[in-house]
Amino acid sequence: MPESPALLRVRDLRKHFPVRSWFSRRSQGRFVRAVDGVSFDIAAGETLGLVGESGCGKTTTGRMILGLETPTSGELRLGDSPDLARLSRRDWFPYRRRVQMIFQDPYSSLNPRMTVGAIVGEALSVHRLASRRDRRDRVADLFRQVGLDPDTMDRFPHEFSGGQRQRVGIARALAVQPEVIVADEPVSALDVSIQAQIINLLQDLQRQHGVSFLFIAHDLAVVGHISRRVAVMYLGRIVELGPRQDLFESPRHPYTLALMNAVPKPRPGGQKGNRIVLEGDIPSPIDPPPGCPFHPRCPKRFEGCDRIEPRLREIAPDRFVSCRLYD
Repeated sequence: MPESPALLRVRDLRKHFPVRSWFSRRSQGRFVRAVDGVSFDIAAGETLGLVGESGCGKTTTGRMILGLETPTSGELRLGDSPDLARLSRRDWFPYRRRVQMIFQDPYSSLNPRMTVGAIVGEALSVHRLASRRDRRDRVADLFRQVGLDPDTMDRFPHEFSGGQRQRVGIARALAVQPEVIVADEPVSALDVSIQAQIINLLQDLQRQHGVSFLFIAHDLAVVGHISRRVAVMYLGRIVELGPRQDLFESPRHPYTLALMNAVPKPRPGGQKGNRIVLEGDIPSPIDPPPGCPFHPRCPKRFEGCDRIEPRLREIAPDRFVSCRLYD
């Protein structure tokens, strides 16, 4: 893919949630560091995969890009837009049609009291992109693009299968012709055969519309299939970022190496490989460890890892790693 200017630019993005008393709801002066300094770019027509353990901040990052969460600090720009991290909810409105989301659960993300045609057409009404007369034709065309029969527009979400409901969610995201789509684990709730259909659909739509994807997932096989570049998150930070093939074939960060090693691989003859087992539990985002956040579990830690915080640096063209092994 030829190099192109970044469409979405994220710089040092942070989101800290205050810890409140369950009784009085008052802040206790402590914070959950859900996202703690994330930076990356997404080019036009590119798919960036975002992977990591549960609770590492992937979804919160996506919600800040969509304006559903207000960043504590950092910079967020879409093309030539102003810093979206500092805009009010009202000023965000013109940019909402440029960034859309495909949610993880294809059932709870759809209003059960609305027909699927009304769900997809609602965005056209809100952004005044089609008159009432033309809206139904636009929705029917979107249904055809995602592989649904337009004759089913008057049905309700519970009348569809999981894969069909996710196609409705994709049609809703495409309705306003966005430039960036945040796909938050869009296939994790689906059967394997349906996952392949949805992944192929997303790739076809990307070729047709030139839309960029931030693809959030746990399944490394899916991420490796659809992404051009992959970012690995741990405890609210990106620890490694690079092209998909380079990162999968030669991971540099110890956490990325352990993550790739955990993926089951068929081995003819029953030969066992050297398995990497991380010791201990993930530290609390309320009280993260000093220095490198991964050092309590890192098998390659050495003197200073518990004091000096590594920064994300470029160790090779388009390869970024946050580890003192490369300082």
